[in-house]
Amino acid sequence: MPDVMSSNRLIGVGVGPGDPELVTVKGVNALRAADVVVVPVMDTLERGRAEATVLHYVGQEKVVRVVFALNERSDRGRREAAWDAAGTRVAELLRAHGTVAFATIGDPNVYSTFTYLAQTVAELVPGTVVETVPGITAMQDLAARSGAVLTEGTEPLTLVPVTAGAAVLKDALAGPGTVVAYKFGRQAQEVAEALRETGRLDDAVWGSALGLPEESVRAAAELDGGPLPYLSTLIAPARRDGGRGGKL
Repeated sequence: MPDVMSSNRLIGVGVGPGDPELVTVKGVNALRAADVVVVPVMDTLERGRAEATVLHYVGQEKVVRVVFALNERSDRGRREAAWDAAGTRVAELLRAHGTVAFATIGDPNVYSTFTYLAQTVAELVPGTVVETVPGITAMQDLAARSGAVLTEGTEPLTLVPVTAGAAVLKDALAGPGTVVAYKFGRQAQEVAEALRETGRLDDAVWGSALGLPEESVRAAAELDGGPLPYLSTLIAPARRDGGRGGKL
């Protein structure tokens, strides 16, 4: 039987896109204060990006790998079973330890596995206090490393996960403002075509493994349409022709 009342805390901590220097002071403090730090993996034998970042600040003995169906999209039954198993495991850790931090790359409120985990755990352990610590996102890091400006003046900013389909990206590119695309590695060819068709290719920039030894930051026009890492990020800046402050 789940606890009727609980003083347990589940904290989603954004650890940034990969560079350990981009974890906030608040994030580091939350990781160190937690009894256990959970990191999501697709296989318990692998060390994912979140774990690699966390280990710069806490010891391995404090880290627990929990398997999530991170990329499972075709088999809903398998995905749901994996989510249930992950939620059950984290609920067990909460009951045993009290305060559990969940480390997620980027920000816990932006396309994060933490959202689904928190919903599941809240049902299994009623009364659990759920908190989040914001993290620096891949689009912010790519903008800094490439010199691309995300927004000026009254420009909108549109963030699109290309797992929703290249057509969604094309619609966004046809509109105003800067467009950022996430998770498009497997659809790199379709993304390149959408950029060309909308006249947004020349100024666009692409990046992956930001802050890591294998980092790659390139002009989107240099891409040949071949497959890219799943966690690739694209920035297509707004069209700016009004001079300084032209969008104010």
